[in-house]
Amino acid sequence: MASIRAVAAAILAVVFSGAGAHMSHSASAIAMHGAPDFPNGFAHFPYVNPDAPKGGRLTLSVTGTFDSLNPFIVRGSATPFVRGAVFESLLARSYGEPFTLYGLLASGVETDDARSYVTFTLDPRARFSDGVAVTTEDVLFSFALLRDKGRPNYKLYYGKVTQAEALDARTVRFTFAAPDRELPLIMGLMPVLPRHATDEATFDSTSLAPPLGSGPYVVAAVQPGAGVTLARNRAYWGADLPVNRGLYNFDELRFEYFRDGNTEFEAFKRGLVDARFETDPTRWETGYHFQAVRDGAVIKETIPTKLPKPHYALVFNTRRPLFADVRVRRAVIELLDFPWINRNLFHGLYARTTGFFDGSDLSSVGRSATPEERALLARSTLGVPPEVMDGTYTSPEADGSGRDRAQLHRALALFAEAGWQPKDGRLLNADGQPFAFSIMVTTREQERLTLAFSSQLSRAGIEARVQMVDAVQFDARRASYDFDMVPFTWVQSLSPGNEQAFYFGSDAAGTPGTRNYMGMRDAAADAAIEALAGATGRADLETSARVIDRALISGAYGVPLFYAPGQWLARWSHIRRPAPLSLYGTLPDTWWRAEGR
Repeated sequence: MASIRAVAAAILAVVFSGAGAHMSHSASAIAMHGAPDFPNGFAHFPYVNPDAPKGGRLTLSVTGTFDSLNPFIVRGSATPFVRGAVFESLLARSYGEPFTLYGLLASGVETDDARSYVTFTLDPRARFSDGVAVTTEDVLFSFALLRDKGRPNYKLYYGKVTQAEALDARTVRFTFAAPDRELPLIMGLMPVLPRHATDEATFDSTSLAPPLGSGPYVVAAVQPGAGVTLARNRAYWGADLPVNRGLYNFDELRFEYFRDGNTEFEAFKRGLVDARFETDPTRWETGYHFQAVRDGAVIKETIPTKLPKPHYALVFNTRRPLFADVRVRRAVIELLDFPWINRNLFHGLYARTTGFFDGSDLSSVGRSATPEERALLARSTLGVPPEVMDGTYTSPEADGSGRDRAQLHRALALFAEAGWQPKDGRLLNADGQPFAFSIMVTTREQERLTLAFSSQLSRAGIEARVQMVDAVQFDARRASYDFDMVPFTWVQSLSPGNEQAFYFGSDAAGTPGTRNYMGMRDAAADAAIEALAGATGRADLETSARVIDRALISGAYGVPLFYAPGQWLARWSHIRRPAPLSLYGTLPDTWWRAEGR
């Protein structure tokens, strides 16, 4: 679960963009582009209830299992919620703005116009949960430890820092190898670990030992693989900060793990789980007719978001020779009969995915490439089809019959170009080898979807085996790229930046643990990712994002699937939420329990 925290902001006369090339600016907030929305000392964020009562327990469910409480390393299957509830960053994100950070552990942030460095001033009140003050030594320790032993994204980002130094007891500065507009914000989101309570030698090993952080909760109980309970840190140093008003309203957070979605849902129906974001459209359409829903004890609602639509796809591993040819990938994409699957499996509730920023101004779909985009796209490794360049491309559509002959013919023509021909009910290459691969999944919902797709592929003589594995094995094999095809969802923000290199950069393709699961290597995407870092305005950002989008669509790196119209939330009525929404929809950190319940 994503977690949100923020403190105070400032209105600046000039916000990191002025005439003086070396002018520095000190404030309590920093925006990727433009100025922060809120002045220093503002009351609270608009998507919270500042008067929400405190107390009670919130029990949420998680599908799968876990074997670690360390979310910062590649090894193991970690509990994601520890990152926000137990560990804090120097700065915290506002979820009502595209990308703006406000002071948390650091009460001040300073950079220059070029953003060649960033300096943070620690809040003197900041404490870890054991009462020890947060110091610059903790910040520098965390920086080095995460860079050297953390997930690959930390190495990718923090490797751009040429010098990390404490200027005094409360001030730390990071100097960059090259100016980068986003890097000050990335450093601001660095989690700070306690040097005195972190074993550097064993940090990159899985552990179920309760970690020590500075956040609003502490780990109170662990049932290995089954559940984790977090308890309010009664001495939380930041409890009275303005932007914490309306957040962290429960005395306990309980996360129950379930092996499958059906068991998880039954627990919710029995009141053992307080709320759930539904991901199964069949269950959403047909499963919520039990008595508590009819009586109003359970509230069922669809909550809109204002983000790019998630890109859910069955991802090709192009490191495998079978999927190295883009014509093969396009042929496989052609064989998905989305209207049939949507109608028969999902009650027609989904819309079809095309690109990676659908539904936003960052999307290339429906927009012809500008001259600036075309200059970057000229470097594309695979080239960009005309329909992608002019914005008319959409994901292939079938007639919804499950037997679309024209669709099959289009796919077989592409296979033939790549050297594959149907013979005796199988698709074979020139050496007589069959076209066969496995799709690795870990949930029953994924299994049902991929079995339907496997049946559709069989019409072309393709043998697609669905391989069900447990969550720990799934995470480990996906992180090491040990698969043929795997489902994955990329969730994009309205301010993409350096994380795109972790998702789609050429260097990430050869680094285990990144989200470049497809093994994409494209010079145009690399150039656009680099340009994102230097984007000084919204127009430059949109140009770079659309180039990345066109390169991804052109490379046909996955079978585009679908997205829901918003968040499908079901909650027992004693769990309340603010009516105003963030860009991300509703956030569990803003919820509270009705008094007396």
